[in-house]
Amino acid sequence: MTGKTDRLTEHYRQVNAAFEQNPPISLEESRDLNDHWSDATTEPGGVDYVEVDAGGVPAMWATPKASVEDRVLLCLHGGGFIGGSMYTHRKMFAHLAKAVGARALIVDYRLTPEHQHPAQINDASTAYRWLLDQGIKAEHIAVTGDSAGGGLSVQTMLHARDNGLPVAAAVMPLSPWFDIENGGQTRTTNRMTDALFGGETPMNLEFLVQILLGEHGDPKDPAINALYADLAGLPPLYIQASSTEMILDDSHRLATLAEKEGVEVKVEIFEDQQHTWHMGAGRAPAADEAIRKLAQWVRPRLGLA
Repeated sequence: MTGKTDRLTEHYRQVNAAFEQNPPISLEESRDLNDHWSDATTEPGGVDYVEVDAGGVPAMWATPKASVEDRVLLCLHGGGFIGGSMYTHRKMFAHLAKAVGARALIVDYRLTPEHQHPAQINDASTAYRWLLDQGIKAEHIAVTGDSAGGGLSVQTMLHARDNGLPVAAAVMPLSPWFDIENGGQTRTTNRMTDALFGGETPMNLEFLVQILLGEHGDPKDPAINALYADLAGLPPLYIQASSTEMILDDSHRLATLAEKEGVEVKVEIFEDQQHTWHMGAGRAPAADEAIRKLAQWVRPRLGLA
């Protein structure tokens, strides 16, 4: 699938340019810049938004007009754990919810550096437990997320399994960042094709890991790095990633490990798209195609005709 997400690529170039400044931009300025991430996404129309307290975690319901109330997407935004919010990703997840015919609960989990691991997993897990407490059945929930949120979507299900909760019907990681140890060949081979993480001056992913884990954190900790976790018992996975991404190998490596544990896994690689190209929903044909395929795959798993 071709058709590049030009607005998204331009946003990534602006982000990289800002961080290459000397001195680099402040945390507040970087988050202000991140707010423009959503400029790449059109309003889906026919969707209502209501902010809610999900067991103590800020969240937002995105409810398409024709959605089935007891089918829910639990949505975890990207942003390297340092940025992004339920506001930056509101429209993208609403496009997905509208295509599926379900409601989306978009979680505004705590960010670094103010809140280190495991705050993010705790917040996502609290929101999942809250959905169950609201009477939503686990088999009627699908978990999705992009980038850091993609990794978090898998960790949330592992946390649920380990704490005696039923796992959801499906997980859909989008351009996921699983390996916070930052290994894999594509971190080198795709450096010049990745508009966000790569280029002549690649983004310092090690810095994002450092502020996530703190001075004594372990990037091999299975509670935050799914490549070191026991993946048995995960729900079916549908992973979408792009051929240009530096973190592309994360998807293949996670899929291989999950399949060894008997997990149903589908990995689809979209050609020539940028990281989390789904944010181009409504403007970029490849984003709309990816969302259509996600909806087609997950609807029967949620019991939707």
